[in-house]
Amino acid sequence: MEAIVKTNFNFPNQQNHYVGKVRDVYTIGEDYLVMVVSDRISAFDVVLPKGIPFKGQVLNQIAAKFLDATADILPNWKIAVPDPMVTVGHRCEPFKVEMVIRGYLSGHAWREYKAGKRTICGVEMPEGMVENQKFPEPIITPTTKAAEGHDEDISKEEIIAQGIVSREDYEQLERYTRAIFQRGTEIAAKMGLILVDTKYEFGKKNGVIYLMDEIHTPDSSRYFYAEGYEERLAAGEKQKQLSKEFVREWLMANGFQGRDGEQVPEMTDEIVASITDRYVELFENITGEKFVKAESGSVEQRIEKSVTEFLSTL
Repeated sequence: MEAIVKTNFNFPNQQNHYVGKVRDVYTIGEDYLVMVVSDRISAFDVVLPKGIPFKGQVLNQIAAKFLDATADILPNWKIAVPDPMVTVGHRCEPFKVEMVIRGYLSGHAWREYKAGKRTICGVEMPEGMVENQKFPEPIITPTTKAAEGHDEDISKEEIIAQGIVSREDYEQLERYTRAIFQRGTEIAAKMGLILVDTKYEFGKKNGVIYLMDEIHTPDSSRYFYAEGYEERLAAGEKQKQLSKEFVREWLMANGFQGRDGEQVPEMTDEIVASITDRYVELFENITGEKFVKAESGSVEQRIEKSVTEFLSTL
């Protein structure tokens, strides 16, 4: 199957079309969004030159499942999933921060720690930790939501002082972030996984805070296999993980970290197929369900038909 890396639909009552790193978002009237999750893949804030077949379907269906599984904690933007690659939902005014929460010292936090830093986003990290060790309590390390380029670490107090989010709203976002992460941790544990870290985006509609975008997918989250975690930690070995980190590691091993002058290494068919396999693996492990590949013939026509039919019911 060919990867879907670009869309250009014209849905009924469409107002505009925004292309993100992975998602194409169509604004419908004043109240609704159609989010098409493409097969594009990004790392180090760079969209890689080849798409990954079925990645969009994997992300969209995992996110839909977890939005449903956390809907009792707070409202979320999802209304329906009319196509395996599409979610239709409420249009909200987004907060200009991403709420990153970390249960373990991994990824960006570990790279900062290894460089000698003991504070990240204004949050103290204990001395004497090793890579992938569990924090005493999950820490929240927000980032600014960059329209383009790199998201930047920022502290709670800077967010409030700069008026990016009010103190009242920000503290509510923190409470929601901890509650959703706890729910995700419990669900992952039942599947033999550890939810290591993740990020959430929130917005407001009619004065109410909504959870937006995707949650607990391999693009926004890092998972370890629980079995063997302690043994690997004690031995100083890498954890067996399900996340996009393996893509970053492949890029770093081939001399690319998104810095000026660096070239993305060649993405062979074998590399692309292996990334698809890892996304499918995560879907099946985190949901406990068999991944069923959507029909691959004329995907754009399928999406246009299913979305148009659904919008006529709103």
